[in-house]
Amino acid sequence: MRLILLGPPGSGKGTQAQRLVQRHGIVQLSTGDMLRAAVAAQTPIGLKAKDIMAAGGLVPDEVVVGIIADRIEQPDAHNGFILDGFPRTVPQAEALDALLKQKQMKLDAVIELRVNEGVLLERVERRAAETRARGEAVRADDTPEVLTKRLASYRDQTEPLIHYYSDHRMLATVDGMMPIEEVTEEIGRILAAVGKGGASRSAKKAAAAKRSANAPAKSANKAAKKAAKAAAPGKKAGKAAKKATKTVTKAAKTAPKKASKAAGKAPKAVGRASKAGGRVAKAAAKAAKGTRKTSAKSAKKRATR
Repeated sequence: MRLILLGPPGSGKGTQAQRLVQRHGIVQLSTGDMLRAAVAAQTPIGLKAKDIMAAGGLVPDEVVVGIIADRIEQPDAHNGFILDGFPRTVPQAEALDALLKQKQMKLDAVIELRVNEGVLLERVERRAAETRARGEAVRADDTPEVLTKRLASYRDQTEPLIHYYSDHRMLATVDGMMPIEEVTEEIGRILAAVGKGGASRSAKKAAAAKRSANAPAKSANKAAKKAAKAAAPGKKAGKAAKKATKTVTKAAKTAPKKASKAAGKAPKAVGRASKAGGRVAKAAAKAAKGTRKTSAKSAKKRATR
């Protein structure tokens, strides 16, 4: 589980972060703590940050991102983490997105604790008065003046992150003015919903992976069916070819016999034709002779007259 808690100073982020650490076994990553740890460990990025801080400069975003990149690779961060104090600006949020993408990670939720600044100032004033009443010194960073400056800085630099993560559909807002227990319960409900959504997405991805794995088998089945269909005409053609071969073979066998019979009958037919021809010739000669006799008789009768 990877989270970002947003909210102005005094909104209760620290209290809720500690409860999440205990409940989910994740780590709270404070940029200040990480910077000090990197400097103490004398890592390359820590030494670079040390030189910048020693010169009185602000540690640039790329150095902070480098320290976060090293920190989230540690074994205790494998279950997840809560980022405290980072990102503070939209460019830092964009750099964090790029880092997580590079490491194939993603944020599960960004939770904003929304509070009334006027009430926060009243709380600080009351706490300072109670501290003085006990005869104790008031912390320099726990006065209305300091809080007013920190709230102004939050509005200018960090509040745009609310719009940034809202546009990315990752923001969930909790009323930070509720009692601490109720705030904890509301955060728990949000994370439970996120977990269900993540499980649903995982199930969808698993189903998609299963479909992809089964796709070759389905394609093979389709190809087999098509091949079977394509083979069917081939079988028919084979049968037709066999039938045609038998017919041709049979014709080849019977043709010589038929030809031989026809050849044997041919002389007889010729003889019969010759006899018929002779008979026709005799009839023709007889008819011609009769015609000549008739013509001669007709001529004698005309001469007698």
